[in-house]
Amino acid sequence: MDATSAAVAFAALAQPARLALFRRLLEAGPQGLPAGEAARALGVPHNTMSAQLAALSRAGLLSSRREGRVVRYHADIAGVRALLSFLLSDCCGGRPEACLPLLDAALAPPCLAPSGLAPSPLATSGLAPSGSAEPCLAPTCNGPRAESRPA
Repeated sequence: MDATSAAVAFAALAQPARLALFRRLLEAGPQGLPAGEAARALGVPHNTMSAQLAALSRAGLLSSRREGRVVRYHADIAGVRALLSFLLSDCCGGRPEACLPLLDAALAPPCLAPSGLAPSPLATSGLAPSGSAEPCLAPTCNGPRAESRPA
């Protein structure tokens, strides 16, 4: 991802309603949500939701697929990975491996999270490091989440 694409992605996430939508789509996982369901969940009019979805799609942060008459939207994990990679590519003087503890904590799959800690929304979205013991969205990892994380 280049700086211009990253700026477009950050601009899309800079609006509170779009950020809430993006987080909701991350939470929904790969199955995603129909636009109408997302609009109801966030209390947003359908025409506003369409504009929000279009902005996130143009930013490369979500994708859609048609299922009959319904269009399901889901977070584009490749786009999220590209944005995170862009952010961390120059980490610690060009040593991105120094950021691994940050990534391990933020992206740990719920099945590997320390007891009592809630996984982050990113963790349940398939963004876990490739060396994880289980995929983030494995059925055994989808237990209830705690409401907050200790500081």
